[in-house]
Amino acid sequence: MNAPDPTGKPKPSSANSAEFVGTDNPRHLRALAVMLRRPISRQELDSVAGCANGPALVSDLRDRGLTIDCDRIHFIDRDGKDCRPGVYHLSEGDRRKIHQWQAKGRQRGGSA
Repeated sequence: MNAPDPTGKPKPSSANSAEFVGTDNPRHLRALAVMLRRPISRQELDSVAGCANGPALVSDLRDRGLTIDCDRIHFIDRDGKDCRPGVYHLSEGDRRKIHQWQAKGRQRGGSA
């Protein structure tokens, strides 16, 4: 017998589940809105979403059924040092899941 999830988070069967379970969290919604338009760096995600821990926000969205890829890019920081910041982007499968979830919300008369 499975013990209940102590976090209370919805649990899809896996991160690659066929369905995004959705969210009503304003930070999640702001992050998804920008990622549907373009890739976004971790630092910019913090600013756009209004959070201090973009990777935790992305982890929450992954727990809800998205994969959200992160590519490490080469970058030279202000001190001239090579660094590898992450840039998040949605796969085509993620985009499809989000659009399906939004369409379900519109069918029910809710806002997506």
